[in-house]
Amino acid sequence: MHHDETIEAFLDAGDIAGVIRPIKSGKEASVYLCRANGSTRGPELLAAKVYRPRDHRAFRNDAAYKAGRVFTEGRDRRAVQRRSSFGRGLEEALWIDHEYEVLRTLHASGADVPEPIVMRERGILMEYVGDERDPAPQLRQVRLDPGEAAAAFERLIWNVELALSHNVIHADLSPFNVLWWEGRMTIIDFPQAVDPRSNRNAQGLLARDVEHVCAHFRKAGVPADPEAILRDLWVRFLFAEL
Repeated sequence: MHHDETIEAFLDAGDIAGVIRPIKSGKEASVYLCRANGSTRGPELLAAKVYRPRDHRAFRNDAAYKAGRVFTEGRDRRAVQRRSSFGRGLEEALWIDHEYEVLRTLHASGADVPEPIVMRERGILMEYVGDERDPAPQLRQVRLDPGEAAAAFERLIWNVELALSHNVIHADLSPFNVLWWEGRMTIIDFPQAVDPRSNRNAQGLLARDVEHVCAHFRKAGVPADPEAILRDLWVRFLFAEL
């Protein structure tokens, strides 16, 4: 399904009144700033994340991410293993559905993520961060004073801990997918998120997330020990203390 058709699905369903402009075009998805339909719950401005057709995008095929992903129907599992066209379509749909469900879980838990509004076709309509003129900048583009940086670091690690307590590891966390707007962060891009209960690479993926966060904030003058943070998080996760 083409991007235009996904946007049409949002329009036809009355989710949005129109598209204001494209915000971002990436390897895996494009994001559009949309004006909400008057009857759509939530804010006036929304972001439509539309995934590229599988022939034109670069979802990771890394086994580290897919280990432990559960397929309930035997036919579905075998199709994905065979890489049939049905299987590739199913796997692609699962990536999109997976991100939507992760966002729903984390938003309901109070995490700093966009509120997902609805999923249709090849896209997710969600809360937009920014104003009509400018989207929120990435954390890597923002200069924080020492006090702000220390508070932001604590908040980001708190989000990592909260997600882990709900059996979610982002698995691609970096200053590129944390937005900063009016003193608040929003963590985005969860299609590759993993469940630590079933993914054998979970600890390594969590370690990389924590290291990326610590490396960024060390440059901002915040002392951070990724090994100690990881050890604390993982031990408490294993012993169900989160």
